[in-house]
Amino acid sequence: MNVKEETSASKKLGAEKALELAKAASRIIVMKGKKVSDFDMKKDAPTKDELLAAMLGTTGNLRAPTIVRGKTVLVGFNQEVYDKVLG
Repeated sequence: MNVKEETSASKKLGAEKALELAKAASRIIVMKGKKVSDFDMKKDAPTKDELLAAMLGTTGNLRAPTIVRGKTVLVGFNQEVYDKVLG
């Protein structure tokens, strides 16, 4: 995988960046341990509040790691999902 942009963890990305990523995405997969939420942004798009609740951590910052691959956004980490989506 080629990395086009890398952002330091010290740079805080909040709701504005999360919504910017969501607007450009057709699919958002949010992983919190074994819990995986898969949002199809074209079919049954979540509300803004649902999306922010899933994508942001308790501090109000975008959860890490966040990966954008094409029109898919991966938020959080789950090895099974990474293997399936990223190959």
